[in-house]
Amino acid sequence: METDDLRLDGNAVAGLLGEVFAVDLTGGRARCEGCGQVAELGADPVYSRGPGAVLRCKGCDAVLVVVVRGAGRYWLGFTGTSWIEVPDTPLH
Repeated sequence: METDDLRLDGNAVAGLLGEVFAVDLTGGRARCEGCGQVAELGADPVYSRGPGAVLRCKGCDAVLVVVVRGAGRYWLGFTGTSWIEVPDTPLH
């Protein structure tokens, strides 16, 4: 089997992404790419005076997540995180 036989376009993950982003991410844990600290996103400091919000690592102050809203859309940047873990059940 060729690699091209296994490849689909990004629309193939629409359902999976919809499941993930339909939950509150602030209860999810993220690993900082800079220092390796793992913490809930809701526990990290946020700077939100501009058109969006910047979440920073509470351990080393590195940028973890950038969220900008405008012109009827969102821009998301997760470049400061190694991964984000989101429970598949609602948080209490």
